[in-house]
Amino acid sequence: MEPAAAPEADTLVAREAGGRCAGRSASSNWSGSLILASLTGAFGSSFLYGYNLSVVNAPAVYIKKFYNETWERRYGFSVDESTLTLLWSVTVSIFAIGGLVGAIIVTPIVKFFGRKCTLLLNNVFAVTAAILMSLSQLAGSFEMLILGRIIMGVDAGISLSALPMYLSEISPKEIRGSLGQVTAIFICVGVFMGQVLGLPEIFGTESRWPFLFGVIVVPALVQIVILPFLPESPRYLLLEKHNTSKAEKAFQTFLRKDDVSQEVEEVLAESRVQRNTKLVSVLQLLRTRAVRWQVITVVVTMGCYQLCGLNAIWYYTNNIFSEAGINSKTIPYVTLSTGAVETLAAVSSGLVIERLGRRPLLIGGFGLMIVFFAVLTVSLTLQNNVTWLPYLSIFCILAIIASFCIGPENRVFELLRKRYNRIALCMVASPLNFGDGGIPFVLTGEFFQQSQRPAAFMVAGTVNWLCNFAVGLLFPFIQSGLQNYCFLVFAAICFAGATYLFFVLPETKNKTLSEISHAFAKRNKVSLEMQEMNHYPEERKSSAEQESNFTSSVDNGETKHAIV
Repeated sequence: MEPAAAPEADTLVAREAGGRCAGRSASSNWSGSLILASLTGAFGSSFLYGYNLSVVNAPAVYIKKFYNETWERRYGFSVDESTLTLLWSVTVSIFAIGGLVGAIIVTPIVKFFGRKCTLLLNNVFAVTAAILMSLSQLAGSFEMLILGRIIMGVDAGISLSALPMYLSEISPKEIRGSLGQVTAIFICVGVFMGQVLGLPEIFGTESRWPFLFGVIVVPALVQIVILPFLPESPRYLLLEKHNTSKAEKAFQTFLRKDDVSQEVEEVLAESRVQRNTKLVSVLQLLRTRAVRWQVITVVVTMGCYQLCGLNAIWYYTNNIFSEAGINSKTIPYVTLSTGAVETLAAVSSGLVIERLGRRPLLIGGFGLMIVFFAVLTVSLTLQNNVTWLPYLSIFCILAIIASFCIGPENRVFELLRKRYNRIALCMVASPLNFGDGGIPFVLTGEFFQQSQRPAAFMVAGTVNWLCNFAVGLLFPFIQSGLQNYCFLVFAAICFAGATYLFFVLPETKNKTLSEISHAFAKRNKVSLEMQEMNHYPEERKSSAEQESNFTSSVDNGETKHAIV
């Protein structure tokens, strides 16, 4: 960043510090419009994302039967088992490819239409997908179901990028972290609701499974009905549309006060700071030797984050429990416990990240998962000899979920609220990771200077979606080939990730960017002086100034857009 931008950054830090001292209590910042916007936005966006992660699990048997009947009606013979497995795994995993597409195309959409209008228009994808998937059985076309999953993935990629932008730009800085937590909780609630509606008493039967996909229109319609009555993002109105009067009215509605001149000036000051930052491209980032091991660490961490087996559990829970020897009539109710565990973890896990640090949480989380995957394998192998071992398998699966949530997926909203007073860049990138915002995204924000972060998040997010697709596509074949030993693949991935992180990852808790860069300097084979030359002058400022500049980069729409 050019030195001229420094005084404005200093002014912004001082202004925010003063605002915290003189500001209202956090409870008074929760206006009715703000609550309505957060709940409506999350229900029509992150809830649907979570719902579509788990909704394919309960009706899997019936959908496969539908695929087989459709194939036999068309071609006169039953589909072979391997082709059926491939069709089903593609149906499940193609959601991630749609998500990657949505995360990429959201850039011009949010810039042209705005945050709120993007969320509204995105419901076209949700409604279209719901219609295709719910009518696929009636039409006798499994292609409609697969196409609907792709379109629903696009909806997820767009909404989980646009929603954090919208919520971060309409909320007071005192409660931005709490507002971000709403998004994460709704994802978990969506997962849980997909499991609840999949119970045999509701839609989990051969005749009613299409309704599981038809339900998707309900959150979309709720958002279509309510969101138009709420203002657009004031930051978007001010910086993109240059409409000061509408921006002031929007601030007044969401902040519930008449004098919003300070908020308007903060947005303008942050914009001026951001204009002085020249962003690097992904190719430039990959060519920069001074951050080579940082990039490798992000790729390894993000790959392990998605390949460690959690998504396989969400996609194929019933099948996993069936292989574990659980009674088929009991499985739907046991499945509910997995969603409940993650929901509880989403609420509580953010409390430990700053106490323990990133390194022990990542390594410890992967370590615990290795232990429980190993115990689960032993339990599956011996379950025919010991009657109580299926219950141990249930415990291991729940323990794996808890270990993941406490470790790699640890929610970071409270940390970001304390350090940056924003839903930080990792929250904007989290849709590239299924929206959760785990520790890997925190590391991505901490490893790189302001100008490199958008490119770094693009790399991390792409790895994230593609690895998720790989798990959804390959797990049925891994399970079929290795049977009871299939979870050793995930244990090996966790072991490789934990080993790499043990030897390579420095602790970044309470460390400045310069200190983190120095820790990587030897591995990057660059001198400390060269490492320093890689950073702009602002990266050698105090920690407070760095966080202020990071705040500015997160909140400015241009930087956010570059991420996805």
